[in-house]
Amino acid sequence: MTEAMKFTPGRCLVIGEIGLAHDGSLGLAHRYIDAIADAGADAVKFQTHIAEAEGTAAEQFRVKFSQQDATRGDYWRRTAFTPEQWQTLATHSAERGLLFLSSPFSIAAADMLARIGVSAWKVASGEINNKPLIERLAADRLPVMMSTGMSGWKEIEEAVEWVWAKSGMVALFQCSSKYPCPPEQVGLNVIGELRARFNCPAGLSDHSGTVFAPIAAAALGLDMLEVHVTMSRYMFGPDVAASLTIEELKQAIEGIRFVEKAMTHRVEKDAVETQMGDMRRLFNKSVVASRSLTAGAILSVTDLDTKKPGHGIPAARFSDVVGKRLRRAVVRDEALLPADVEGFE
Repeated sequence: MTEAMKFTPGRCLVIGEIGLAHDGSLGLAHRYIDAIADAGADAVKFQTHIAEAEGTAAEQFRVKFSQQDATRGDYWRRTAFTPEQWQTLATHSAERGLLFLSSPFSIAAADMLARIGVSAWKVASGEINNKPLIERLAADRLPVMMSTGMSGWKEIEEAVEWVWAKSGMVALFQCSSKYPCPPEQVGLNVIGELRARFNCPAGLSDHSGTVFAPIAAAALGLDMLEVHVTMSRYMFGPDVAASLTIEELKQAIEGIRFVEKAMTHRVEKDAVETQMGDMRRLFNKSVVASRSLTAGAILSVTDLDTKKPGHGIPAARFSDVVGKRLRRAVVRDEALLPADVEGFE
């Protein structure tokens, strides 16, 4: 049984999106699972396309990117896995501690994935108005995560209502269906708007191909992040330009976890003074003698200076020392202690 997806307050769920980056190689798909797990992600996601159930011959999206495939349907058929192969990928993901996800692009794909077992359903931006598919997914009563890259508020509201009518568990991604996405279209502001409008987990499905947007989103507070990954910028595939390399994925996750700790741990400034006692003594300055002085000398401004370390009378009390009588002889650069100065409190 596949582990169900859960959202933890204050911790972003990081999804490494393989999509079709495996280009039909089962071995490469398994290597991606290992790489994404090693990078520290929480979940791995594929895309499940069944050519005959998804598109017609008129479908032209990204047809010409591959020299091998005359049509998009040919590409889907070449890169498809059998149910038995999908099962090996789901099992491998669980063994590596990853939640297993795959976006279905047809009811037939959803039915197959349901038999294999997924941790949640992920709806791609282009499927958000596909009511039969969304109702099919919601009926399983698993979390339904939807990308909103091509939709306005009305269409998002309708899709959310379809999920709520069946299950109630919905999560929404801000997304821009640009590959790669320029910074002015990332839409970090929408994450908070999605959460406020629908009172549900919200996150970013990022196509910027950089670590900057994920880390910036973490600083705003996000429940989930989805990023495409590639083994190398030299890999073949339509999503490479919008992907993070495995090394960048690891860097982004490290940045997100850093930001989360910084956001959830409060610093009390009044406590810092006590906590940093040793450092204060090293870096703060004390009132010191600027020259050798005899006991009984009345201290003037020219008799005094401020220098490190901070183990004597604090430099902030400099003016309180001026005009006071010195109780003992001191040499140049010797720090004055409170007991050395008559009337010092």
